[in-house]
Amino acid sequence: MADDCLFEKRADGVALITFNRPDSLNAMGARLLPQLLAHLERCEQDAEVRCVALTGAGRGFCAGGDVKGFAARGHVGITREKLAQSALATSLKLHSMRKPTVALVNGPAAGAGMSLALACDLRLCSEQARFVTAFSRIGLSGDFGGSYFLQRLIGYGRALEAYLLAEPIDAARALELGIANHVVPHDELMTRGLEYCARLAAGPTYAYGNIKAAFNFAETAPLREALAFEAGTMTDSAGSQDFADGAKAWAEGRKPQFRGR
Repeated sequence: MADDCLFEKRADGVALITFNRPDSLNAMGARLLPQLLAHLERCEQDAEVRCVALTGAGRGFCAGGDVKGFAARGHVGITREKLAQSALATSLKLHSMRKPTVALVNGPAAGAGMSLALACDLRLCSEQARFVTAFSRIGLSGDFGGSYFLQRLIGYGRALEAYLLAEPIDAARALELGIANHVVPHDELMTRGLEYCARLAAGPTYAYGNIKAAFNFAETAPLREALAFEAGTMTDSAGSQDFADGAKAWAEGRKPQFRGR
């Protein structure tokens, strides 16, 4: 039986995680979510992984929960409480991991699938990408942190409307709103997306970890506390080997070789 979530550790420091249920637009059945979380935990612990990319097999990114499967057989193998805990852990891992996380959105990202894309740091989308909250269509309120991430990207009013009305957002509108960082031709998404991720993986990933920590802290902190936290991350980054080589490379007019430490 094929894995519902594939993992590829690439030589360039990128870990590619692929949702692998293409017949259901990669809807999250009972097996996909624990496999995804296990892969993310592996990425977090592996120093050779310097950037994490998520994408979907076939023509969709992720259709969210397996509604048809749940309706037919119930939450077999996973209780509602366990699902909620897994959703929290997965989105938090994508958001707080001290490595860049990138969603390569190749098609529809609906419900929890949209939330997972939003939980990533960055989103590169094909022209065929489409986002829809979807939850209200079946009488749900939402999970995987979408309500948190979306309003920080596009504002409270637009995010709330997206949840209440669940109208699709195409790639062009997603770029306009700031949901997508970049939109590229569909047949170029994986090539350009993985090149983008490799560029991040080659960067000063020790500093990237501190950048993410400072951004995450500043999401809810008062200005004085955010400034103090930022100063601490700057001091820590200045003591890294990456900074030592980066400063030396700058003076010597060469490209630095960042090691992530």
